[in-house]
Amino acid sequence: MQQEPEAKQAVIEVRTYRARDGQRERLITLMRELAFPLHRKLGMRVLGPFPSLDDPVTFVWLRAFPTGASRDALKRAFYEGPEWTGQLEDQLMPLLEDYASVLVEDHEGLLQRWPSDAR
Repeated sequence: MQQEPEAKQAVIEVRTYRARDGQRERLITLMRELAFPLHRKLGMRVLGPFPSLDDPVTFVWLRAFPTGASRDALKRAFYEGPEWTGQLEDQLMPLLEDYASVLVEDHEGLLQRWPSDAR
């Protein structure tokens, strides 16, 4: 059963990406240089990426939203914006084999201690 986050509680997506063979470093570089700065500009916080020690194609990163209520609007601003639709989607998606996301509530107050310019 899926649970909705509290509207005023910060939420964090734990995102796991599997790059196509041999493409993890390129994908991470593009995420760091293009996608993460755009997330920050729009008001999301990003932490990572964290390359897997267990396999050469997987990495994890965190995307935080100030509140559960702000999540949909911020994601729309990113995925429907001109940077994603006009450039990033075409550059990043061919490098990505698969991805998964888990949404968690920030009951520990991580967002309050999260560096705003985390790289």
